[in-house]
Amino acid sequence: MQIAADNRKARYNYFIEDVFEAGIALSGTEVKALRGGKANIADSYAEEKDGEIWLINSYIPEYLQGNRHNHEPRRPRKLLLNKREINKMGAAIQRQGKTLIPLNIYFNDKGRAKIELGLAKGKQGHDKRQSEKDRDWKRQQGRLMKEHG
Repeated sequence: MQIAADNRKARYNYFIEDVFEAGIALSGTEVKALRGGKANIADSYAEEKDGEIWLINSYIPEYLQGNRHNHEPRRPRKLLLNKREINKMGAAIQRQGKTLIPLNIYFNDKGRAKIELGLAKGKQGHDKRQSEKDRDWKRQQGRLMKEHG
């Protein structure tokens, strides 16, 4: 599994409740540009429009050797999901006020570009501080166990 883009702040800013894997409908030079590893999904999100899920505000840079056939870097990209998954996500977004956050983009064993989406609820300031305290305590526990164990 080759990771093309990673959203490292997603787990810090959101409670990830459910994770989905989806395909991405890419065009032309986007696949080669993704393989370069310069894509950015930190500010992106997914939304439902007309029974389809779209990835908004993701950045895949132009492919340098693409000349006039290059793609637009910030265009909306369609995500490929089952109808049941789309309905489940749409209901959670509408009724429960959740957000669809991309966690990472990677290439699977067959060389297909996939995206991992998290159905998330936003954290507030005190939640972020608590998760940071927990992470520090786990790190300190590991050090103590290593020294005394």
